Amino acid sequence: MEPTTRVGNRLLAALPAADFDLLAPHLRKVSSERDVVLLRSGDLVEQIYFPLSGTIAFIMDMPNGQTVATAVVGNEGAVGILSALGPTRSPVTAIVRVAGTSLQISPARFEAALSRSGAIRDVVQIYTRALLAQLQHVAACNALHSVEARLARWLLHIHDRVDSDFLPLTQEALAELLGVRRTTVTHVVHKLRTLRAIRSNRRGLIEIDRPRLEAAACECYDVMRRRIDHIVSPEGMKPHIPPVQKILRAPDPLLAKVDVAQRHPRTHGTTSPRPRGL
Repeated sequence: MEPTTRVGNRLLAALPAADFDLLAPHLRKVSSERDVVLLRSGDLVEQIYFPLSGTIAFIMDMPNGQTVATAVVGNEGAVGILSALGPTRSPVTAIVRVAGTSLQISPARFEAALSRSGAIRDVVQIYTRALLAQLQHVAACNALHSVEARLARWLLHIHDRVDSDFLPLTQEALAELLGVRRTTVTHVVHKLRTLRAIRSNRRGLIEIDRPRLEAAACECYDVMRRRIDHIVSPEGMKPHIPPVQKILRAPDPLLAKVDVAQRHPRTHGTTSPRPRGL
């Protein structure tokens, strides 16, 4: 991911100063420890979070008790922002996977600012596109690629959002990300350790070897990273203003006749002179 912006969150940093000032008085900086649940599936959204650091996972809770990650977000995204489009219950659980800080605002305050700012509405649409792109790719990746490749991809996504090669992830957290049993996680971690892509220890930390981990991941990682980076890049966030085009209309037959008459006038009420001698 791109370097942290001056505001700390790339969505907020994309706002013009006047639009950001609509939000600034109501933003509160908060810290979130690992494994803290910011939002539970089925709950009404009570706070919107704009991460400045750390990583938050969106987890889908299945009826049988199984869980699987559908997305991770860092300072390029937000949690609960879609509630600004109307009161809604969260379809996912948002859990802090790597501790960090966020800017917090109530949905009511955010909605009030959004109603006054086209730029804030644009940011919501941009984030929706980025999140949808990640959801689509994760769904395809889960169906087509091996557990080893998927774990490598998740670890790379998380590493993109932190400043360390040591990722504070337990086997339980990995099982939750992948939607598999802990016994499967043990087997997969062993495979990646054999490839020397990761090294783990008993403190719940996983040390990664970035080049080897990239080699173990499927192509989804790079495609997703580049696509999301483009969507939330300064260029991607520029409002699209379609060029003004000249409207071409079909010619009106009646107007065409009038135009011809004006360019080639006739002399009415006169006759040609008769030939002499007749």
